[in-house]
Amino acid sequence: MTTEEIEARAQRAQDLFKQGYNCSQAVFASCADLYDMKDEALALRLSASFGGGTGRMRMTCGAANGMFMLAGLECGSATPHDNEGKMGNYKRVQQLAGDFKAKYGSLICAELLGLAPKGQCDCKLDLDPRPAERTPEYYEKRPCSEMVAEAVRIYLRSLN
Repeated sequence: MTTEEIEARAQRAQDLFKQGYNCSQAVFASCADLYDMKDEALALRLSASFGGGTGRMRMTCGAANGMFMLAGLECGSATPHDNEGKMGNYKRVQQLAGDFKAKYGSLICAELLGLAPKGQCDCKLDLDPRPAERTPEYYEKRPCSEMVAEAVRIYLRSLN
């Protein structure tokens, strides 16, 4: 894939995010067609639960989750006892996670947003599930738009 093609998909992810889709949806839907998933609405629904650090619990970053879902389409096993296939997929996810963490210092949404100190995040299950209102201030203070673009870049560059 060329640099221009990668950048076009990274821009598509940013556009989706700025339209109001969550970070996981933006990453996954911008590349799902590479795996013959032509139904964008299906891609958006499949990835919907992983935004906000998985269900807005502020755990694993939704942009990273989007990459991991793409790795499942790329090399995920569909056979119950395919340990080699599972191992290959897990290795792929770990490589993508390492690249993302090397860039941003964490995979944890709360840490990436500055809501928790790095390395000290604790999962709380009683968080407000309401998405934040998408205002100009929301986009100014959050790094998510750049992170979705970079997650797409990391994923697609790793394919080359």
